[in-house]
Amino acid sequence: MLAYAFRVLSERGYVNISPESFENTTNLLSAILDKGVTQLIKQGIRSDYIPTIENTGSPVGKINLAESIKSQYTVTHRLVCEHELFVPDIFLNQIIKATLTIATHAKEVDPNIQKSLRRNAFYFHDVSDINPRTIRWSDIRYDRNNASYKMLVNICYLLITGLLQCEDENGHMQVANIIDDQKMHRLYERFILEYYKRHYPMFHVSAAHISWDSNDEDIVFLPTMKSDVMICHKDKILIIDAKYYGKTMQTGQFDKKTFHSNNIYQIFTYVENMDTRNNGNVSGVLLYAKTDEDITPNAVFKIKGKSFCVTTLDLNCPFESITAQLDDIIIHWNNNFTTI
Repeated sequence: MLAYAFRVLSERGYVNISPESFENTTNLLSAILDKGVTQLIKQGIRSDYIPTIENTGSPVGKINLAESIKSQYTVTHRLVCEHELFVPDIFLNQIIKATLTIATHAKEVDPNIQKSLRRNAFYFHDVSDINPRTIRWSDIRYDRNNASYKMLVNICYLLITGLLQCEDENGHMQVANIIDDQKMHRLYERFILEYYKRHYPMFHVSAAHISWDSNDEDIVFLPTMKSDVMICHKDKILIIDAKYYGKTMQTGQFDKKTFHSNNIYQIFTYVENMDTRNNGNVSGVLLYAKTDEDITPNAVFKIKGKSFCVTTLDLNCPFESITAQLDDIIIHWNNNFTTI
């Protein structure tokens, strides 16, 4: 799922990563990191001018006379000088080196990937070691000079911050997945969007905004409507709203199980405002990540001549089954949701 969520994987240097080849998150992220660092090394690891103070017998830069006197330069014949060195020991490289170290100690990472990571880590021998737990991610800034690092640092963030590192009694690094529900929700949405973009190039797939079907001036005060996935083919439109919840059904009066009312209102509003011609060519799908509940959504119905589907995507199965479920949605859409 991560491989689809990161659109940048299709860029040069990541294209050989197969989304279906990895069964655990740590191994996939480490493989992406390895590919990215290999590409970075080929392009050249970024260096920058770093201020330094050096006690040297060959004066360079600005001489700090006060410190030189304290160090008894008349006896040692060495001066304390302040100057700048053009070195790779910059913060972004320190983050990458720390992440390489973590990944090479994670038991979940394939030995061949670990071997390649160690080989790449050699190129960072002039970079200082830092404690990954002290990284202030909010302080990182990108510009046109270091923009190539953004993808790699995002991977490092997932490996270090999105995942919890802890050593076991044998000194091995164990990685426990603690990606919270909010991050998983965004990841789930992005996965579905990118899956359809990749596998259905004959359709126009996007996360498009939906305009309110009104000419009144006061609509500027209405909230923005943005779909998770909108698929357009000829004169037909399918709007998919992805939901990643712990509970896919809500409990009403007398313990009656019903669909989440807010979600139904939301998808209906999207479809109603998108179907400006009112010809029923716009359909809506609420796609929940399946849970272990006894009752989960699985229904097709029409409201005001428009087709709606409420169903689930079972992520706890082989990837081939996941793709089959996503493909079925397109099949049922082409059949006007007469079956599910």
